[in-house]
Amino acid sequence: MNTHKQNTIDSPSHTLEVAFKAAFDELGLAPDTPVVLTEATKPEFGDFQVNGVMGAAKKLKQNPRQLAEQVIDIIKPRLQDMVSTLEIAGPGFINIKLDDEYLANHLLQLNSGSILLNKNNNTETIVVDMSGPNLAKEMHVGHLRSTIIGDAIARIYEYLGYKVIRQNHVGDWGTQFGMLVTYLSEQPGFKNFGQDGFASELPFISSLEECYRAAKICFDTDSGFADSARRNVFILQNWQSEGELGKQMSGYWSMFCEISLRHCQEIYNKLGVKLIENDVKGESFYNDKLQQIVNTLNAKHLITQSEGAKCIFFKDDELGEGTCETTPLIIQKQDGGFLYSTTDLAAVDYRVRTLNADKIIYVVDARQSLHFKQIFCVAKKAGFATKLDTTDAILEHCGFGTMMDEGGKPFKTRTGGTVKLIDLINEAVIRAKLIINERHPAWSQSDMSYLANKLAIAAIKYADLSKNRNSDYIFNLDKMLAFDGNTAPYLLYAYTRICSIIKKFEQTHNNHNIGNTQQLVITEQIEHKLAVHLAKFTDTVHIAASECYPHYICQYLYNLAGLFMQFYEECPVIKVESEIIQQSRLEIIKMTQKILKTGLVELLGIEIVDKM
Repeated sequence: MNTHKQNTIDSPSHTLEVAFKAAFDELGLAPDTPVVLTEATKPEFGDFQVNGVMGAAKKLKQNPRQLAEQVIDIIKPRLQDMVSTLEIAGPGFINIKLDDEYLANHLLQLNSGSILLNKNNNTETIVVDMSGPNLAKEMHVGHLRSTIIGDAIARIYEYLGYKVIRQNHVGDWGTQFGMLVTYLSEQPGFKNFGQDGFASELPFISSLEECYRAAKICFDTDSGFADSARRNVFILQNWQSEGELGKQMSGYWSMFCEISLRHCQEIYNKLGVKLIENDVKGESFYNDKLQQIVNTLNAKHLITQSEGAKCIFFKDDELGEGTCETTPLIIQKQDGGFLYSTTDLAAVDYRVRTLNADKIIYVVDARQSLHFKQIFCVAKKAGFATKLDTTDAILEHCGFGTMMDEGGKPFKTRTGGTVKLIDLINEAVIRAKLIINERHPAWSQSDMSYLANKLAIAAIKYADLSKNRNSDYIFNLDKMLAFDGNTAPYLLYAYTRICSIIKKFEQTHNNHNIGNTQQLVITEQIEHKLAVHLAKFTDTVHIAASECYPHYICQYLYNLAGLFMQFYEECPVIKVESEIIQQSRLEIIKMTQKILKTGLVELLGIEIVDKM
């Protein structure tokens, strides 16, 4: 599956790559010789550099500068309308600067018909596995990264025109529910547990979690309680054949799930995450499919009995070159119980065969890397990852690092407990309101509260998304809420400043010819740099999708905001004599506004604001 499709209007980088590749071919270079087109590291080098000549010359035992001269002789007449500077530097680098007129026309073409905000008609289906909290407990900070990284990846693919299906694989099946039922059924006031009165007696997830913690203590210290809990789990998992007791147990479980999912949805709504009830496909959804999974694995001769359990062992290098993994994947326990691995294989089968997934992206903690290598390997061998048209779906684990405190340790409360996600959000809102009050003490309380909520969520999300997802990162609200540096407040401020400029222009020029210019004129170096960066937007989105790295989008937007600030300082818009230049600069500002809004709202799920 190609996730780096080009626009109907090719980007400058794509046009250059194609041209240089053709030149390489004409010179008889090996077909696999890379062009190695990169962004120039310094302004004096131009806009792009081609570095592939040196590697090719080394293989051919030629002088790299002489080979570069041959490439330029072929390329120059073909790119004369596109490139203003094409020169050799150092041991064989080729520096490229785009022509201002070409760049201006290219931006106008892109902006007409909103091609700049590109949506390809992709036919592939992408399933994104994200969030996945355990029910009967409150969501905590450990769920934040999967939730918002997964949401951004899903949004990026949607923006590019793919069919995206979100799957919230919640933990809603297992021992914790047996423990809860056993504990609550012994408490005074819960004689009619599961009846109409239950919902009003235990309406909040915090109450349910307190009961869970108490039940866990009983489970660990009281063997009789533990036996009862396990028996109740068995009744729940076989409720249809357990008569009235089974129905009652199923009713308890349904109510636990309802309370928990209500809490999760509240968090998703606060975070602006596009997850809804229909996206929930928990462990329980696959319960009636698990025996068939085991039967299929048996039929494929993949299962080995080990100490009474059904396991799958792996050969050397089967999970990756150089690996010698002796830990098996357990499919079924000695007592007949199924495990996460069985459920995950059933999920692959469902997503590929029923949802018709071409690609499944698992946004799950990097510490689960071995588990997913095993799952993917078995799914492919057993045919669970093979679609009905016999093509294989792509299975990809997008792991992420840990949120750390300022001491470099996993983020915890002062007492060592897990930080609840709702408490984290509320604290961010309080901090944001204090900052806003300092900046705008005359604002009304309602305006402060509105902006504080938007700013807090934006700061939390952007701070996470702007980091390489593979890295651990330190959670620091003060830095997240700062108005300088690579932060959400900085980007939101840049956006509101652009809005203010456009509004001021409209007021002073009575809406004259706004947005109707058919000509861009690039006269200054900073205009050129900003225009080149605008032209790279769709390339950035495609690369972010292909590598599942939302931080590429964040870095692009941060650089865009910085270039705009510099452009506005050096290039007057309102106080400029030439109307053509005035309209041209206004058009560039509006393109910048459009891309900032698209990147923040559509791709990252961060709401914009009208004033800061």
